[in-house]
Amino acid sequence: MGTFETVNPGNQPVWVNTSNCKACDKCVAECPAGVLAMVYDCTSVLGKMISVENPDSCIGCNECELICPDFAIYVADKKEFKEAGYSFAKLTDEAKARQETIIANDYMSIQGVK
Repeated sequence: MGTFETVNPGNQPVWVNTSNCKACDKCVAECPAGVLAMVYDCTSVLGKMISVENPDSCIGCNECELICPDFAIYVADKKEFKEAGYSFAKLTDEAKARQETIIANDYMSIQGVK
């Protein structure tokens, strides 16, 4: 069983504890901004693992964190994030389109795909 370490690893809007993740890709399906995607990982049971691909697009909606059955993904506390001098993004048409492309790509990363 993994650990439930929830400390933000450096003022990130969203982060993953991959030791808890079973790669179900529910969080990827739920993210409206195309922040998350699956990447190939030969060390994972299912051969893939979650990746935070576009952290700057995170809108702080917490949908990924709430849907995760394994408590593997975390979204920064809005108040603490703001006090640290950071802010969440606004949901843009570009982010929505990216999410649609990720879903159409079977939840796999589209970085580097033309």
